[in-house]
Amino acid sequence: MATERTLSIIKPDATRRNLTGKVNSKFEAAGLRIVAQKRLRLTRAQAEAFYEVHRSRPFFDSLCTFMTSGPVVVQVLEGDNAVAKNREVMGATDPAKAAPGTVRKELAESIEANSVHGSDSLDNAAKEIAFFFAETEIVR
Repeated sequence: MATERTLSIIKPDATRRNLTGKVNSKFEAAGLRIVAQKRLRLTRAQAEAFYEVHRSRPFFDSLCTFMTSGPVVVQVLEGDNAVAKNREVMGATDPAKAAPGTVRKELAESIEANSVHGSDSLDNAAKEIAFFFAETEIVR
């Protein structure tokens, strides 16, 4: 298996409910290591830049509004097949369709307030990590 890095965001709905530890315990139990982490409040400009790929979608404005509604925890996860493993631990975007035991099945409030974001590919992981972190902030 290949050691990879992926970006994880614990969204405002989860930080508001003080679920950061519960979310991270699921990642760590799955064999992912947190090698960088920071809590911040996204500006509207940051949210729009990060979600630029969705600009033409009808949910873009509400997504940016939601992501700026409270603090988020951005982090880099590292491990064997980290992108796929993170997505498995997160579960389907729609919590109603997520598998039992996943973050979204257990903790999400709705499709939009689904508690976590994770990179969907290695290429996007590299871009998303660079959006939030300098290489010097990532600890091996």
